[in-house]
Amino acid sequence: MSKPAYRYLLPMWDGGGTVAPELGVARRLIARGHSVHVLADPTIRSQAEDAGCTFTPWAQAPHRTSADPDQDLIHDWETANPLAMLGRVRDRFIAGPAEAFAADTADAIEQVQPDVVAPDYLLFGSIIAAQSARVPVVPIVPNIWTLPSPGVPAIGPGFPLAKGWPGRCRDAALRATVNALFRRGLPALNAARAARQLPPLRSFYDQVLDTGRILVLSSATFDFASPAVPANVSYTGAILDEPEWAEPWNGPSLQNLGDPLVLVGFSSTYQEQAPLLQQVVDGLSSLPVRGIVTLGPTLQPGDVLPSHNVEVVPSAPHGPILRDASLAITHCGHGTVMKALAHGVPMVCIPMGRDQNDTAARVVHHGAGIRLSPRSSATRIAAAAREVLMDPRFRDNAQRLSRAIAEEAQTSDVAAELEAVVTTNGSADASLELR
Repeated sequence: MSKPAYRYLLPMWDGGGTVAPELGVARRLIARGHSVHVLADPTIRSQAEDAGCTFTPWAQAPHRTSADPDQDLIHDWETANPLAMLGRVRDRFIAGPAEAFAADTADAIEQVQPDVVAPDYLLFGSIIAAQSARVPVVPIVPNIWTLPSPGVPAIGPGFPLAKGWPGRCRDAALRATVNALFRRGLPALNAARAARQLPPLRSFYDQVLDTGRILVLSSATFDFASPAVPANVSYTGAILDEPEWAEPWNGPSLQNLGDPLVLVGFSSTYQEQAPLLQQVVDGLSSLPVRGIVTLGPTLQPGDVLPSHNVEVVPSAPHGPILRDASLAITHCGHGTVMKALAHGVPMVCIPMGRDQNDTAARVVHHGAGIRLSPRSSATRIAAAAREVLMDPRFRDNAQRLSRAIAEEAQTSDVAAELEAVVTTNGSADASLELR
């Protein structure tokens, strides 16, 4: 007897590296016979439809219609202060437009009649709409766990795990600061809830934490926050799907094919990364390596110039390159890091903001790479690349994580987790009984 097909609504936003793993969830549901409707920025339409989803664009909620940096919601490159960046995320994306996201999601729920709503966890307005409609809601975290948790540094600066009481005091002070920062978004959030006949929240984070189940698309072994997450959080493993816009690379076209191959991949959204990428090219030009730089959709050919041993291409799937690579130099976006570690490739991490500092802290914690400032010179970048290439401990640690990621993939099934929400009487809260 065949299993019944369920309807899933996936509210998403064009967060660059968030898109491929969340559409990867959609593909896995569709492969099991379910239907998936994506509610997202118009820039995601073709990718969603290619994955087999039906699609509705955001109407009232803020969104982008092109890769133009001017349409970015946060403009986080305009500030080097991680707390100021978090304030922008609160006001311009999570809390400020929560009612607009809720309105669009409510319309989609009425249209699709989903069995489950599985939004990106930062779309608090979508969670509100699902709760108001009494539809099971399962937030999806497409990266490391970022909500403040006891014993773990708060997100932002990328602090390492605390060692001793000075580190614990540091973490407590930062958590208090971040909590106070997000608490200022609670009135807007509660106004959106009141408009949907939902009671007010006492804590900003309860909007996501009070859902029955939360799925983290990352490695529990990699994320040192995993022991501290709430009981309703499950790590379902990294989804390593390539973005639809990544065109195949026809290499190798470089000389000296016996030299180590280095993949350079920075953000697929705009972070003013072109000057730093040029520094990386210039640094690699002094080493006996082959380099391949993938620009992504927000940079143009000519923004970064190649060299005698470094090729610059608009895009390329990272997985096939990493199979032959000895090193990755990256901004530490979650997807790039997970792909590198899945292939046992160590890294030079040059985070530029967002959750990248904290992802880099985890790479360093596991001994799988070195972290540099985005203001590093070409000489410093070359020295770090040389160190990681020459010290076998970095590759050994990356390969250890590769084995853990492979083992987690054998025991985790995000589609089964989402099916269980429906099969347990359609209740997300009841789904906790399966943990």
